Amino acid sequence: MSAKFEIFLSKNNEFYFRLKAGNGQIILGSEGYTTKANCQNGIKSVKTHSQDSKYFEKKVTSNDKFSFNLKASNGQVIGTSQTYTSEQSRDAGIASVTNNAPDAKVVDLTVEA
Repeated sequence: MSAKFEIFLSKNNEFYFRLKAGNGQIILGSEGYTTKANCQNGIKSVKTHSQDSKYFEKKVTSNDKFSFNLKASNGQVIGTSQTYTSEQSRDAGIASVTNNAPDAKVVDLTVEA
């Protein structure tokens, strides 16, 4: 299985995307968007910004867990990672986004089959 972005609609009627690695694990999730078009633009932004390490913000939580945000050139957060137990795991998550995002297909889960 290859990496993919999934677009879905939440209970609050906002559109979200998540980037899943080839193993099905979610490696990046978005904030809510009011329109599907804005959500699709968010995915395009991830594909572009994930290729430059300066857009990744590495974070450490108060309980010594690790995560990261991917930011656009204007500083806005495009996507947020899960929480990792080690710095090494977080950095592997960043590498996974960098490697998987550019070629990941987009699957729209809001469309009826």
